[in-house]
Order: sequence, then C-alpha cells, then structure tokens
Amino acid sequence: MRKSSQVSAGLVKIGGGAPIPIQSMLSTPSTDIPASVRQAIALQEAGCQILRIAIPDMAAVRDLIPAIKNAVTIPLVADIHFDYKLALESAAAGIDKIRINPGNIGGDSRVKAVADACRQRGIPIRVGVNDGSLEKHILAKYGHPTPQALADSALYHASLLEKFDFTDIVLSMKASSVDFTIKAYQIAAQRCGYPLHLGITHAGTARMGLVKSAIGIGSLLQQGIGDTIRVSLAAEPAEEIRAGKDILKALGLRRGVKLIACPTCGRTRIDLIPLANRVEQALADCEKDITVAVMGCAVNGPGEAREADVGIAGGRGEGLVFRKGKILRKVPEDKLLDELLVEVDRL
Repeated sequence: MRKSSQVSAGLVKIGGGAPIPIQSMLSTPSTDIPASVRQAIALQEAGCQILRIAIPDMAAVRDLIPAIKNAVTIPLVADIHFDYKLALESAAAGIDKIRINPGNIGGDSRVKAVADACRQRGIPIRVGVNDGSLEKHILAKYGHPTPQALADSALYHASLLEKFDFTDIVLSMKASSVDFTIKAYQIAAQRCGYPLHLGITHAGTARMGLVKSAIGIGSLLQQGIGDTIRVSLAAEPAEEIRAGKDILKALGLRRGVKLIACPTCGRTRIDLIPLANRVEQALADCEKDITVAVMGCAVNGPGEAREADVGIAGGRGEGLVFRKGKILRKVPEDKLLDELLVEVDRL
C-alpha cells in the first residue's frame, strides 16, 4: 500500500491513509446560479464528498462560490485555467481547494502569489494534467504523449510550487486510454509521495465510461495507488457518484451492500433481472457491510451463494429466503423483496 502525504480540503482528508473520497463536478453553466445550486445539493445528497466548480471569470468568484458554499457543506474546488488572479480571489472567497497548473499562469511572481495565498489559508492545490495538454519541452523530449511524459508534466508543475516551499499538492495525470493512464500513475507513484487523484478523462458515456473507469481506477486502487477518485461520465453527475461508490465497494474500500446475482439460465422460473434491480435500488443507501444474493433457482441458489449474509432464490411463483446458505423460509414470489429487506434489517 502506497503511503502518501496528507492534505485537507475543508474537513475532508486526502491521502495519508484516509478513506478515499469521491469527487464530481458541476455540469451547469457557471452563470446559472439557481441550477448550479440545485445540482450541488443533489450531488451532496447522492454522496459526493468533494465538488469541483468551474471558475471562468470574476463573476463566478463573486456569485457562484458563495452561493454554492451557502447551499452545501462539502468542500469546493475552484477549477481555474491560466488566470492566477482567479485563484487569488477564489482563495479569498473561501474556496477549499484549487485546481490549477502553475506552469500555465505566468512567471514565478504569479506562482508565488498563488502559493502564498493558499498556504496562508490552508488550501491545497491540485495539479491536473492530461495527455492532450503536455508542455512543449516535454513533448520535444519524448516526441509524442507517453505515460512517462504525462508523469513528468505533473511533477514539473509541482516543482514550480515546491520552489516556494508549497507542498500541499495533489497530482492527477489523466488520459482517455486506460492503459496509458495506469502506467502514468504507476510512474508518478514511484517518484513522489503526493496524494494522487485518480480518473480516466473523457471516459465516455455512462456505460462505456463506467467500464473504462472501473478498470483504470480499480486496478490502481488494487495496487494501493490512489487517494481520491472521480468517475468522469458523459451523464448526470450523480451517476459519477454512484459509480464511484460501486467501484470502492467492489474493492472492499467502502462500506455498503455488495450485491451478487446469478446471470439466469434455463432453470430460472422467476423474473429475476427486474427483481435484482429492485433489490439494488432498495439497498443503495444501506451502509451495512454485507453481501446480499439474488439467485434464480432454488436448486443452486442457496448453495452457490452460501457465503452471502442473506439472499433470496426464486422458484415458480415462490422463492426461498436464506442466510449463509441455510434456508429460512419459503415465501410467495411477490413477497421476496419485502422478506429479504426484513432479514437485512435483522443483520
């Protein structure tokens, strides 16, 4: 397990062995304050733990930051490109974290100004690079984007902050290629002790984006690499939170229900797929660290899912409720979900 340094975004710890927080970003226009507030509230209710907001101009600093901070309690990250004054004003406005690349904001005096402002207020800085925005001197060295080039870019930007004794840094180095991203993070993990924010950029739609993110983020976390995550999807931001939760639960890095369900076969005599979806929805917010099984037949169900804490197995018009492979009772098909939830409550 890689042990990174730790920073604080508001009350949320990142790195240093802290639980892995799930991030997302507002997709509403920065000028639409009511819509942005509604989306921020929805994301917090969905379980978002760190929220990034685009700050394209001073109007966003003046109007958007205070509106969102008044609406939610989770820490806010100001996403800033090129204009260091936006970073300074966002820090003064009470932002909890800043995402900016020091190499893109001008000379040392500007970098120092941002570093000083963040240090004085205890605000960490995320350096975020991707394979489409590598510096000319790094591209000249490698000829084209490579994982090594991406890691070099992130560490280069960090070094500009280190010149002014600023080390409350989080690094991210994202690509749309899963393999490319994994290798870049592996390289960076060996070369620095900074917390790493994981993600696959431009991952795609809710379906393909989740697949790519689960592979990329999941494999890095399995190696002990990564301190906070965002699942970037071309979908409603709340979908990113649900996906992030599922990735962490699948790896045993977050409490919650782990649902197992059989893929059905010719022995299935119950409408299992809709039932499994209803079970998943009913237990989505359950924080018990348990495994729940939804199986298609009484012949194999309790046996194949004997390690599940509780489960149901369908039959023709009826089904079984079981715990750790032991059958508890037989119930009508339309009562299976209700009876399963009764057993979950008893755990």
